[in-house]
This record gives sequence, C-alpha cells and structure tokens, in this order.
Amino acid sequence: MNGPAPALEAGLKEPVHFIGLGGAGMSAVARVLLGQGLQVSGSDAAESKGLRALAALGAVVHVGHTADIVPADGTVVVSSAIRGTNPELIEARRRGLPVLHRSEALAAAMHGQQAVAVAGTHGKTTTTAMLTVLLREAGLAPSFAIGGDVAALGVNAEWTGGEVFVAEADESDGSFLNYSPRVAVVTNAEADHLDHYGSADAVHAAFRDFADRVAEDGLLVACADDPGAAGLAGGLPDPRRVRTYGYADTADIRISATRDVGSTTNSMLSFSIDGLDAQQELQLGVPGRYNILNATAAFAVALELGVDPAVAATGLALFSGAARRFEARGEADGVRVFDDYAHHPTEVRAALTAAGTVAGGHRVHVLFQPHLFSRTQEFAAGFAAALALADTVTVLPVYAAREDPVEDVGGWTITELMADATGTEVSYVEDPDQALRSVVAATREGDIILTVGAGDVTRYGAELVTLLGERALNRRGGRAATGAGR
Repeated sequence: MNGPAPALEAGLKEPVHFIGLGGAGMSAVARVLLGQGLQVSGSDAAESKGLRALAALGAVVHVGHTADIVPADGTVVVSSAIRGTNPELIEARRRGLPVLHRSEALAAAMHGQQAVAVAGTHGKTTTTAMLTVLLREAGLAPSFAIGGDVAALGVNAEWTGGEVFVAEADESDGSFLNYSPRVAVVTNAEADHLDHYGSADAVHAAFRDFADRVAEDGLLVACADDPGAAGLAGGLPDPRRVRTYGYADTADIRISATRDVGSTTNSMLSFSIDGLDAQQELQLGVPGRYNILNATAAFAVALELGVDPAVAATGLALFSGAARRFEARGEADGVRVFDDYAHHPTEVRAALTAAGTVAGGHRVHVLFQPHLFSRTQEFAAGFAAALALADTVTVLPVYAAREDPVEDVGGWTITELMADATGTEVSYVEDPDQALRSVVAATREGDIILTVGAGDVTRYGAELVTLLGERALNRRGGRAATGAGR
C-alpha cells in the first residue's frame, strides 16, 4: 500500500478501540483496519472464534468490559448495541476521546475508494456477498465488509488495496447515512425497525436520504419490482444516474424465462450496453426468486464497473450462499434441514417460497422464532400469512434481544392468527426440546425443515439433524445420519 492508510487519511486516529468487537459488523470493520495496518484493540463480553481470529491478525483483545482497557489516546468505536452505561464508553467520554459509530469508522476506511454501498430492508447481505464473489472472479480484487460469513470468501471482511470497496449498508439504526458511495444499491425499502424509526414514513425518508448521498457522478441501482425502491429511482436528482432491475417491464435490466430446477435457477437478463440491446443467461446455485433479484442487482453494479456480462454471470454462478441465508445444515433419515435469518414477513414469505421449490412436492416444516417484541406486535398478521405457506409451523417464544418484554405479546400472538390457516398445522411451544421433537415427529422422507429467525434458533439446526439421525437408527437398526452439523 502506497501512502497513508485510507482510514488515517480520513482523520481516524489510532489506536482504534472497539467496544463489542465480536459482533459481525464490528469485527468486519476491525478486520479492514487491521488490513490497512492500523493498531486495533477491542473487547467483548465473551470469548469467541471471531475474537481469536482478530487476535491472530494482531488485534489486542480483551474479554469483559472494564474502564482500564480503554487506550489513553486514539479512537473508540461502538455499535448501536452498546449502552451508555458501558464502563469503557463512560471512560472514553470522560477522557474526551472521539467516539464513532462503526459505520463512521467504515466510511473512513473506504476513503478514496470506489465505494459500493448495498442497502435494503431485505437481501443486502446476500447481494453484497454475491457482488464481492463476482468482482473477485472478474479480477477486480475488491475490499469488502459484509454483515455475515460467506463460504466462498472465508471471511466477512478484507482489505485488498484494490480500487473498489463493497460494503453492506445497514439501515436498521440509520447508520447507512454515514456513507457517500459512488454506487448505491437499494434492493427494497419496506417498513421495519420501527423501534428506531417510529413510522413507515420515517423509514422511507431515510432511504431517500441514502439515495441522495450518492456521488454526483454516481449510480443508484434500484429494484423495479419493489415500490419503495422504485420510488427512489423516480426521485433522484440529476446528474446522478439510475439503473433499475427486476421482472417489471420497465426495468433497465429485465429478468425473464426463469426456470427452477431443485435448488438451482436459470433466467435470462435483457439489457442495453453501449447503446446496444444484449442478453445474458443467468444460472444460480441458490434457490428463490429473491436470489435472482439479488444476483441481478450485483450484475448491474458489475456492468457499471466495466465487467463483461458473461464474466459477471460466471462469477454469480459460483456463489454458494451466505451464512444463515437458506443455509443447508445437514440431512438425516431422508429429511433435509436448512436455516434462514428471515425476521420480517417479506423475508419469511421469500424463504418459504424457495423452500417449496426445493422440497419438490414434499412437505415443508418450519420452526420459527419471532425476533423482538416490537416487531412481533407490529407484523404479527404478516408473519401469520407468510408462515401459512408451510405445511407445519411450530412457533417458539420471542427472542427479546435488546428489548424488554411487552405484555400480551409472544409467539402465541402469531399462532392465534393462524388458527384458520387452511392446510397448515400450527402450534406454539414454549419448551425448545419439545418443539424440536414435535417438528421431527411430523416429518417423513423427502420433507425439509427450515429453522427461521434472527435470534438463536440457528443452533437448533444441528440438533434437528441429530434427532432425525436417532430416529433413523431406531427404525433401521443402526444406519447413521449423514451431514450433521455441516
């Protein structure tokens, strides 16, 4: 790397200390800064694989939060999850150290780069990952920061020193407004995170502000199929450019002729390049219409960065999925188990639509864990309607995360609304062990199970595979399960 690190050029002072270093977003920024050669330290409440990996890269890592580990100088980085009562944050403010949100630190790390920021209520992690894999295969060597692990990349962030920086832009707390990208992607814009925004109008206003932050010579890539994203495309002031994508006839990159084959899809993309009409076949190894849309968003960005359409399609065909996005967890007794991070009704509907295709006529069983009391209260009817796409639905108690319980709101709020769901067996089960056994008991060979939610429901995937394996042993006299915990 020639010259000062981009983060230092942007005014970031080292050492950089992260409070809550183990979080996905925080560890990604720390990884990038370490790659740029900065001194990094940080703390987290518990030991983790992620902390150990950062320590191996040179970070000074602490387990537990105490005031005495705050550096005497430098910069302190926090996420929205860090409360004002944290002893390290109190000490940093007492000393007058600059305290930045992680998005501000990442914006500093992207200084001077061709920044691509990927935003959206749903799909931003997968789209960011797809674009990064594509650009790698095209030889552009992008730096990247993603809010989830990607098998094809091995890590959630990396500084390469290349000219392009791809970043997931999180709207949940409004922090995506700290970026000023050359290219911005909006996969969709729907009401969510109302605990932060207060209203759907405020969510849409934030997305408009994000679109307005695109550089004057830059490009907004927006989904023509989503009303919120399409509305942004229609209101962006000149001289910024817009490129839309989707199945809609009005899309600049139009998707058609989609065919589902198990967990794979084939589609045709029609678009204009250098004033000439062109087409490109798009083959994906991940299921679902939503993934076709995500891939097309990545394709649109690749065209803007000068990647040949055929090369872009080849890179997308190699994408094998992001962690917790319809991720295969194993198979036993003829039943496949998948896990998905879906925690909004639109995401749940998309995941179950894909599950139906993958199941190929067999039954789909869902273990759903609502995430946040506020979201459950706001979207209970939407969750009920989306979950009705499954054959059986077992709902667990709400995963509270940062919230206090809300009286008269729980997993049962959703199941009570599903009482009349035709063809769907529904139950609310407080005890996780009982819930797992109930799900397994409902399955037969060829079926799939999908664990769904943004909380700790992901850990039950391996347990379900184990229970299915035990059933196979009991019934078949010793034939073992395959693939558990993959």
